[in-house]
Amino acid sequence: MRIFPHSVTFSKWAVIAFALVAFAVAAAPSPAREGADAAVFDEAARIVRENFYDPKMNGKDWDAVVARHRPQYLAFETVKARSEAINAMLAELDASHTMHVADIDPRYYQLVDIFRYGLRDSLRKHLPYGVSYSGIGISTREIDGKTFVTGVLAGLAAAKAGVLVGDEIVASDGKPFEAIESFRGKVGAVVKLSLRRERDGEVSVVDVRPERIEPGKAFRAAMRDGARIIEADGNRIGYIHIWSYAGERYQDALIEELSTGKLKDADALIWDLRDGWGGAQPRYLDLFNARGPDMTFTERAGKTDFASFKWRKPVVALVNGGTRSGKEVLTYGFKKYGYGEVIGTRTAGALLAGRGFLLSDGSFLMVAVNDVAVDGERLEGKGVAPTIEVPFDVPYAAGLDPQLEKAVEVLSEATRG
Repeated sequence: MRIFPHSVTFSKWAVIAFALVAFAVAAAPSPAREGADAAVFDEAARIVRENFYDPKMNGKDWDAVVARHRPQYLAFETVKARSEAINAMLAELDASHTMHVADIDPRYYQLVDIFRYGLRDSLRKHLPYGVSYSGIGISTREIDGKTFVTGVLAGLAAAKAGVLVGDEIVASDGKPFEAIESFRGKVGAVVKLSLRRERDGEVSVVDVRPERIEPGKAFRAAMRDGARIIEADGNRIGYIHIWSYAGERYQDALIEELSTGKLKDADALIWDLRDGWGGAQPRYLDLFNARGPDMTFTERAGKTDFASFKWRKPVVALVNGGTRSGKEVLTYGFKKYGYGEVIGTRTAGALLAGRGFLLSDGSFLMVAVNDVAVDGERLEGKGVAPTIEVPFDVPYAAGLDPQLEKAVEVLSEATRG
């Protein structure tokens, strides 16, 4: 009996249909695979639920938030895209100090280094050779689809090569620029960085030699290497940039430069708190409180150390939207108690207390675990306004810094007075 009179045609379409079904079965992830793929996402969601400072999750239905973002996470396969998917979920909490960072971003190594003492066990597993990365000592930001240099650490490869804040990075070795991948495995080798310094200008190529960067050491070294005297109207104005305040050692380095280092003979001081990381303690402001004694210890060999040091000369603070966390506490107190002018733009308003976690894949998760008030005032989402507002348009700045220029002007007036 011929049930199918057009058996040949049917066979052809049957094969095609079978192939399509087979493809769909192969393409659709099994529940086990989906569970494995979502493991890191689910782990991050659970840690946030268990540790976020507000048990009401800032009024959000966390289960619904997680359920909404989970399919989006699973739809991606690259490390970058999946990290962005986790951050999209975290962004719904509208809280600072709550973020995910993968090891393709310099911030990963910087944050792991800051939180290293709370991550000892997992550090041995995921970073057995220490916290470091191959880089040139810059920070970058995407603006209108282009990558711009927003910070250059003194003494490191980019600074040596003449890279400036405001430079657009067009390519690295002829390929799209990646903050970590462009330099991975290239320590000591020449990397050709294509830069555009002027809007619609020509692209120039500079040779940079990536270095092995240990974040904490690099930030302290950049403080010291970048500290300098600016001659202005017969005055010697000291300048120092505090890239990170995550630990007493940064304050110690500042005091050393002011008391016995490059800045000891300065007539005034520019205290640059822009960008980088916070972590500062309110007591660091005691440095600028003249109502107190200095105390020094002098050894038999004649070496003198300061047990207590006061800066009693004019000082201004530089701040911007990258001034965050503990640096905002210092900015708030500096302004409120009249230590000097605060110059720049409003600070980040990122003033919760965070804790770091290394997830099972080695990526880093920071969760806000405490709310914070300063003199009873909550600065989260608000920030601190400067006393002198000076905008700074980064793209194609060619190394010019209007905020620094204003600080020099203000201190020149103060020292003349």
